[in-house]
Amino acid sequence: MEKITFCISTYNNLPYLKIAIDSVRKNSYFKNAPFIIHAENCSDGTDIWLKENKDKYNLDVYIDHSKEPKGIGGGMNFCADRVETEYIMFLHSDFYVTTNWDKSLLDVFDKYPSDKMWVCSHRVEPNMFGNIDSRPGTLILPKETFGAYYNNFEDQDFNEWSKEFVVLNDFEIPKGEGVSGLIRKKDWDKIGGNDPLFAPASWEDMDLFLRMLNKNYKFVLTSKSLVWHFGARGSHRLEENNNQSSERQRKAERDNQIKWMSKWGSLPAFDEYEMIKGLQ
Repeated sequence: MEKITFCISTYNNLPYLKIAIDSVRKNSYFKNAPFIIHAENCSDGTDIWLKENKDKYNLDVYIDHSKEPKGIGGGMNFCADRVETEYIMFLHSDFYVTTNWDKSLLDVFDKYPSDKMWVCSHRVEPNMFGNIDSRPGTLILPKETFGAYYNNFEDQDFNEWSKEFVVLNDFEIPKGEGVSGLIRKKDWDKIGGNDPLFAPASWEDMDLFLRMLNKNYKFVLTSKSLVWHFGARGSHRLEENNNQSSERQRKAERDNQIKWMSKWGSLPAFDEYEMIKGLQ
């Protein structure tokens, strides 16, 4: 029986979803692991493409059209509820994964077998917002380095570069950098997943991580697992909005800050790795 189930929840991101799915099946160590795709309220051809390609990529596909969007966090919950393996591997549709990225995350669990953990990959992404510096766990490169969009991304060049990166770097950061994220199914269920209060997007990851911290979960970001993140595709969607964050994202950020304050009573505080450490 496979140890891991890959999970992606997506919304109108077909060109990037194709890249993500293909890279998981080509570059993963556990190439035949179960793979759940949740497509919510898509109108860009995602539903049709998934139906036509689910057998090719051995996907468990769920087409979801709902009046109340689950969003990013709710989509993760939807996928997790259908996982039957020991581990859940969360991914978003704007990622490309490199060789053995999944095995490298699982190796961390072998290193700390008794800990409840969220283990995530080191990210590399193009500088989509301008004048943005790299941060712990995320290396930001000029757009022209490997390309910044689905139609100019140099996937093979990046994958070869990633092999050198993981050889030259060997470090761990005590940080949750969203996904790709690996967690035991039982530990996900125990913490209760994402709070639907924060649907469709924004603040849900900080809420999840704060609850995990309060329950003594360990966070590890490892340099031995590398993924490419097409920055600003999943929620900000700059390409579709004249290089501005989408109204959906801006509204969610405003609304969910209010919801956060109502739930927690204070804004989050962050440590030197830009990881939430508690409340102000």
